[in-house]
Amino acid sequence: MSSKFENGIPVQQFVSRFQSYSSKFLFFPCLLMSLVFMQWLISIGSYSGQHSPPMYGDFEAQRHWMELTLHSPVSKWYYEDLEWWGLDYPPLTAYVSLLFGLIGHYFFDPKWFAHISSRGFESLDLKLYMRATVILSHLLILVPPLIFYSKWWSRRVPDFVERNALLVMVLFQPALLLIDHGHFQYNCVMLGLVMYSIANLLKNQYVAATFLFCLSISFKQMALYFAPSIFAYLLGVCFKPHFQFSRLLGLGITVVTTFGLVFFPWIYIDYKVEIPQVVHRMFPFARGLFEDKVANFWCAVNTLFKVKEYFTMQQLQSLSLLFTLISILPSCSVLFLYPRKRLLTLGFANAAWGFFLFSFQVHEKSVLIPLLLTSVILCHGHSTTKSWIALANNVGMFSLWPLLKKDNLGLQYFIVLFMWNWIGHMFVFSKNIIFRYLQMSFYLAMIILFALDIFVTPPSRYPDLWIVLNVSLSFAGFVVIYLWTLSRLLYISSKLSTDLRMKKHA
Repeated sequence: MSSKFENGIPVQQFVSRFQSYSSKFLFFPCLLMSLVFMQWLISIGSYSGQHSPPMYGDFEAQRHWMELTLHSPVSKWYYEDLEWWGLDYPPLTAYVSLLFGLIGHYFFDPKWFAHISSRGFESLDLKLYMRATVILSHLLILVPPLIFYSKWWSRRVPDFVERNALLVMVLFQPALLLIDHGHFQYNCVMLGLVMYSIANLLKNQYVAATFLFCLSISFKQMALYFAPSIFAYLLGVCFKPHFQFSRLLGLGITVVTTFGLVFFPWIYIDYKVEIPQVVHRMFPFARGLFEDKVANFWCAVNTLFKVKEYFTMQQLQSLSLLFTLISILPSCSVLFLYPRKRLLTLGFANAAWGFFLFSFQVHEKSVLIPLLLTSVILCHGHSTTKSWIALANNVGMFSLWPLLKKDNLGLQYFIVLFMWNWIGHMFVFSKNIIFRYLQMSFYLAMIILFALDIFVTPPSRYPDLWIVLNVSLSFAGFVVIYLWTLSRLLYISSKLSTDLRMKKHA
């Protein structure tokens, strides 16, 4: 197999230092120390809403949920302080917030999470504590399944240097580092639980995979981006090579039991009243089709055709559902018909891109969901995929520029972006001349828009011009990545189908 990396590039030079038998055991400790060092460097910078009253930002939202769960009974979690960053994530987020709130309250400083009086509280100690909780979550929940995934694919990439160089590029994915450790969120927990679920699918541990995926949804509802694809895959497993009712029943019981345990306090209190309120907070359809400016279909189209003026909210919800179902149907069909491990990540990534592009109430940060699954395809060791995965990450970073610029994270943004591309020599292009010029045109357009945004003030009549152009270009890039993941999925599945037919006739 041709190497995805050329000899002597920085990431390969780093890994090669641990190639000898006597030093291999030092590789992962040094890799994790490097990752934590990078996370801390990013964490030193600003965060969402820093010094920005009255509502501050995501940092205050996460801090407030620790305060809320610490001082209020469970029955009030989804009712109290709705005007001040009311809890709108599933119960597992609330439980984790309670855990971190208890640790901070009893072992550090109770002022951080004092009831009501701590609203908008900012201090260096609190910042360090909150940052540490994200770093610890990242190391414990996301890193292990990514390492496992890389090792599982080592049968296709047996070379120590190449295999672990690919892993380094996935672990240092720039968008996730900047959003979780810069902007401030806990996406690493949800994505880590999804990767743990995939790891168990690779081991044929279907009940464990189902349990872990239910936990990912219970932490952050955006994990539903993967729900149709994992459902299709598991359903295919239950029907291949013949229908296995006991397996299907076991998976169904696992789903019901897991969600029952997670939601048990609200079921016990009064399920007829409490569960609808929790669901209402988790899925705020009243907020509209999209918020701010996000690089999905609806926001991109809205720049030219004001969809909200021509359709009712109910019609937009129906259209969004229809478009989303159409976009995920091919990948889910493939996963059901061919529940093969080599198709797993591609199917998950393609369905997630479909959700991001067409679903209701998408945020710009949601691009992290399909982006991680696209990035781990690097571990498969196919040299032809590198240029597309690099394009996906760079367009994803480009789409996040307005948000991170608003957070005053410009320095961290450009350092992490250039570092990732430099250490892996990610500015590469397809050997196909048409695809090569397509990829080059995206990079050229992004460079031009970066320059305009940084050095040129937009016309007073169109103050959001650069952001609108960013949304349009990013949307076009994501459509290309969606089509690439779909074409690759169909190509591999067609090869599998041909192999199966040949075996039948043999």
